[in-house]
Amino acid sequence: MARNMSPRFKQCRRLGVNYCGHPKAMNRAGNAAFQKRKKPTDYSRQLTEKQKLKAYYGVLEKQLHHYYEKALKSSLMTGDALVISLERRLDNAVYRIGFGNSIRLARQLVSHGHILVNGKKVNIPSYQLNVGDVVSLKESSRKNEQFKSNFLGHPAFNVPYFEKNEEEFSGKLVRMPERNEIPIQVNDQLVVEFYSK
Repeated sequence: MARNMSPRFKQCRRLGVNYCGHPKAMNRAGNAAFQKRKKPTDYSRQLTEKQKLKAYYGVLEKQLHHYYEKALKSSLMTGDALVISLERRLDNAVYRIGFGNSIRLARQLVSHGHILVNGKKVNIPSYQLNVGDVVSLKESSRKNEQFKSNFLGHPAFNVPYFEKNEEEFSGKLVRMPERNEIPIQVNDQLVVEFYSK
């Protein structure tokens, strides 16, 4: 399975957004070395927005293009459909609910079989959740102190479409997300423009 293992903080500074959520990620963002000296072209702005979207969800180029092609067939606006389908990925749900404190850790939890969907083990990070699906931590994994402290101590995203249940170590997708509720700083229209060339 291919993964993006490039330095996260460096990528955050280059893209201008703290996509990994680490408090120190943007510490040196004001340094002269990270300032853009040229006026960005339309292409470079589109490319940057695409790279941001890839970084937020931890997907690679081929996967993102696949999501774009599916979004073209949706009844929603293409940009909205693209982001909503990425938001419904299982690894992203694990991150939003609070089992992992980063998208990389969330992906690892899914791949290693610690996560259940509606009581059944699912180890595919790209698995698409449907409304009503319950994502929970496997019974044996609840004893692991790191997983427990992540879930109980990590401030989960207060997004209205996920409902967190601390007693059951679970979260539920209560409804489809709307684009304006998704906590990412990406101009998805520029991503659509990039791919529509």
